[in-house]
Amino acid sequence: MAQYGMLRDYRFTDAAEDIRGAKLYGLNDENLGKIDDVIFDHSTGVIRYVVVDTGGWLSTKQFIVPADRLRASPEHPDDFAVDLTKQQVESFPPYKESDLESDQQWSDYEGRYRSKWEAHPVMHRAETDRNITPTTKQMSGGSSMGGNLDSRNADTGAFTEGGFAARADSVVISQSAVGIGPRWDMFQERLRQRRKEVISTGSPKERGDRYRKAS
Repeated sequence: MAQYGMLRDYRFTDAAEDIRGAKLYGLNDENLGKIDDVIFDHSTGVIRYVVVDTGGWLSTKQFIVPADRLRASPEHPDDFAVDLTKQQVESFPPYKESDLESDQQWSDYEGRYRSKWEAHPVMHRAETDRNITPTTKQMSGGSSMGGNLDSRNADTGAFTEGGFAARADSVVISQSAVGIGPRWDMFQERLRQRRKEVISTGSPKERGDRYRKAS
């Protein structure tokens, strides 16, 4: 069992170490909102999702993005980017912070949320930048690797890449994020170092409200 938590009102000593407030840009440099909070693994301090405040364009006000889907924005220093459009975000099931308070509710939400990632954005294998979702070029057999990217395993029906098979109907959202950029890496490291302090902040009731156990 792993516990998930949020920073909420916790503040780092040096505000420059905090990614909250950074803007998130989507495809075509579309402003999706700003990072309002993070959902992290209580036992390790590893960030699982960022919570994005849309500023009002989304009816539910907020949505989440898996941490490993982020990258540093090349056009906006200290901000971040993700391969999403507003239309894709609108297709996600509404995010409710209260779902974190229940194992079953969060499990149900993650299942519905991940199914939308499977249906829309291009996915990658965990720990790599290689696509699970084949591109049109890959589907048509055009590849600089001699067609290996779009070949199918006759027995499994899976797309193969470099001899490694991944089922075409499976999607993995990695639970780690590395190499996003200096600002992210510093924030992640500070969170790991101070996770016990974050957890211990507040009264027992507040701590109970802040964290949940999730399988």
